[in-house]
Amino acid sequence: MASSNNNFLSKTLTIVASLVAGMFFTGAVLADSALDDDIRERIKPVGEVCVAGEDCGDIAAPAPTAPAGARSGEDIYKSTCFGCHGFGAGGAPKLGDAAAWSARTGKGLDAVISNAINGIAPGMPARGTCFNCSDDDIAAAVNYMVDNSK
Repeated sequence: MASSNNNFLSKTLTIVASLVAGMFFTGAVLADSALDDDIRERIKPVGEVCVAGEDCGDIAAPAPTAPAGARSGEDIYKSTCFGCHGFGAGGAPKLGDAAAWSARTGKGLDAVISNAINGIAPGMPARGTCFNCSDDDIAAAVNYMVDNSK
C-alpha cells in the first residue's frame, strides 16, 4: 500500500508541477505580449508619407499654407542675416559698422543688393541662405542693414 501511495503522490506532484509550469509559461507569454505591445507603441512611426497621385487611404492632404505676407527688412535680418552680419563671420560687414558698409555701397546700393541675391565668392552665399526670400525681401534686408549702419 505504501507503494501505491508513493505512486499516487508521484503522479499528483507531476500533475501539479505540470499545471504550475503551464501557468508560469502562459503568464510569461502574456507578459511578453503586453511588453511587446508597449514597445511597439513607443517606437511606432510619428507620421506617414503619402506621395501625390497615390491612394493614401485615411491620410488627409495637408492644408495649403497661406503666404506669410511681406516681411520687413528687420525681420529678414533677424531670422537669416544676423548669423553672419551680427558677428562679421566670414568677413561679412556687421550691422552698425559704417566703414564696412560704406566700402560696399560705394559701388551703389543696386550692386550690393545684386551681390546679396546672387552671392559673392567665397563668403556670401546666394540670398544669404534665405531661399524663401524674394528679391524684394533681400533688398529690404540690405536696405535695413545699410540704413542702420550709417
